Amino acid sequence: MNHYHLKKQLIALEKIEENIDYDTLDTLIEDMLVTINTGGKIIATALGKNVPICEKFIGTLNSLGINGHFLHTNSAIHGDLGVVKDNDLVIMLTKSGETSESIYLYEQLKKRKIKLWLLTYNGNSTLGKKIANKLVLFLEHEGDKWNLVPNNSSIGYLLVLQAVAMEITDRLDIKLEVFKQNHPGGYIGKVLETKRRV
Repeated sequence: MNHYHLKKQLIALEKIEENIDYDTLDTLIEDMLVTINTGGKIIATALGKNVPICEKFIGTLNSLGINGHFLHTNSAIHGDLGVVKDNDLVIMLTKSGETSESIYLYEQLKKRKIKLWLLTYNGNSTLGKKIANKLVLFLEHEGDKWNLVPNNSSIGYLLVLQAVAMEITDRLDIKLEVFKQNHPGGYIGKVLETKRRV
């Protein structure tokens, strides 16, 4: 085996890093910090295979004591929009920027007093043109033989969002004690029992 697909995925991640707009990324992080420091929460919304990506990101924030919530794009318009409050920050994930459910959700969110961000691979899409705050990631190929399976695009979202979470942790100077309080179980909980407060 030559591990062709693993090599292609690693190259895809390198391409994302090479092409990302770091100024825009910094603006997203700054907006998140303002939201957190003024009592708002971070909300991530998506469909399909990007749902677990958002859940992972929000789970990381929650474990660090940061108020975060996952909002499923479909469930949002059936009552879950109630979770969105004034001064929250919502990050929408959509690869194409053309999904009808995401566009409809945008039409509802724009009526609210929130900060809205788009993470996409298509800045020229319908949502790319409508949402001013957007981070456009680079995707050469999904990595499957049809270029259709949500593969490299989802990995890219995960990479960027987890890096954002770690940057937020640093800038807020979150202490290990906070993580310890929120993660008492499992192997990590055992390790943390031996850690001094830092």
